[in-house]
Parts: sequence; C-alpha cells; structure tokens
Amino acid sequence: MIESQRHSYHLVDPSPWPISGSLGALATTVGGVMYMHPFQGGATLLSLGLIFLLYTMFVWWRDVIRESTLDGRHTKVVQLGPQYGFILFIVSEVMFLFAFFFLCFFSFLFGTYGRDQRYLTPKRDWGFRSLGNPFS
Repeated sequence: MIESQRHSYHLVDPSPWPISGSLGALATTVGGVMYMHPFQGGATLLSLGLIFLLYTMFVWWRDVIRESTLDGRHTKVVQLGPQYGFILFIVSEVMFLFAFFFLCFFSFLFGTYGRDQRYLTPKRDWGFRSLGNPFS
C-alpha cells in the first residue's frame, strides 16, 4: 500500500476504536451518574466502562505505534504535524496569558467604568438577604 502512495501524508484506514471509545465513555458517564445516585448496578457499569475505555486507549495507541514504526506510514511531513500543533498551543497560551494579565493591569490602572478611577466597586446593599445568595 505504501508503494502506491503519491503524497507524503498519512491517510488513516477506517478504525473501530472511535466508536468503542465513545461507547466506553458513555458507559462510564452513565455508570458514574448511577453510582452517585443510589441506583443498583452503577458501580458495575462505571467499572466496566472504565475498563472498556482503558482497553480502547491501549489498542488504539498500539495501532498508532504499529503504523508509525513497523508500517512506516509516519513520514517526515506527518511527524511535523504534532510539532507544529505543540508550537501553536504554546503560542496561544502565551497570547491568552498576555491578554489576561493586560486586562488585570488595565482595569487596575484605569478602573472598570472608563476613566473615572473606580476599581471593582461593591454592590449596593438592598437591606435583606437574597434568599441565600452569597453575593448580597
């Protein structure tokens, strides 16, 4: 199959592991909800779902490792994808943190309501508790 390839990108074959992973996640979720509420069989379904999910992860990564090492389907172009993805993730985190800290710095310097120098003013007291609201 590699000999008939005309490009350097790896097109994956159909795999049963996304469906089995989804079913394992569904069983884990339903089992967790059943376990948190007093339903019979919740712990069993939660355990089976987790085992099925871990098995799916194991065999899926086994297939990925087999494709990359034994089959030789991960070319240099394919290996650049995760590297670029990691670089873009780091860059996006840096931009997010810059924007977050710039927002904190800007609101500390210039206030929250334009340029009238008010910084995080408290809410007005209405004179009664708002039915257990912790912010009143």
